Amino acid sequence: MNEHTLSRRLERVAARVPADARLADIGSDHAYLPVALMRRGLIAMAVAGEVAATPFRAAERTVRENGFEARIRVRLADGLGAIETEDGISAISICGMGGETIRDIFEKGKSRLNGSERLILQPNGGEPELRQWLMDNGYRIVHEEILRENRFDYEIIVAEHTGPVAYSPEALYFGPLLMPARSPAFLEKWRRVLPYKLRTLADLQRARQAVPEDKLRDTAQQVRWITELLG
Repeated sequence: MNEHTLSRRLERVAARVPADARLADIGSDHAYLPVALMRRGLIAMAVAGEVAATPFRAAERTVRENGFEARIRVRLADGLGAIETEDGISAISICGMGGETIRDIFEKGKSRLNGSERLILQPNGGEPELRQWLMDNGYRIVHEEILRENRFDYEIIVAEHTGPVAYSPEALYFGPLLMPARSPAFLEKWRRVLPYKLRTLADLQRARQAVPEDKLRDTAQQVRWITELLG
């Protein structure tokens, strides 16, 4: 993967960035996503934010080698600290982190959000916790998709700030748009997850004395949900 050829999941993320967006790509790594979008003439400007020095330097190098120093600002910063008010950001992408980590980035950097940004998120697990934060903060999920790449299932969640929104616990777990659509990729994911959840539940039940009751209850609930989903 490079700025010329994105991975399948980054291509799906790229497809959800609005035309002429002013994009903040947080945890940008090599800045492949913003540079690819700029090369295609699809965004107006970008901020590539990185918290670690090595990927920050890699992002600087990618931007420099493609001649986009004037249009892509590479910043060494923690999470949404990479965003300045004058950037006028209209879209934020965060990819390849756990859903809880993405949630924490938004919670910590909430004051940097203007409420008009589209959020394009690709969590590596922890999707229910991320959806919970989006719901609690007035973000409606406007698009979800799931794909399998390199033997892993990845979900992409796109959200926009609309005001109060309510999702059921099952919708937060499976995805409010993924669950009713029941795509083949979605069903295949949960067919793979169910045996793992059943083993986990059996292990928890055997170790009941040392297991918090809420963990046992939550795992049993997840098993019931997945079993009902798969019919």
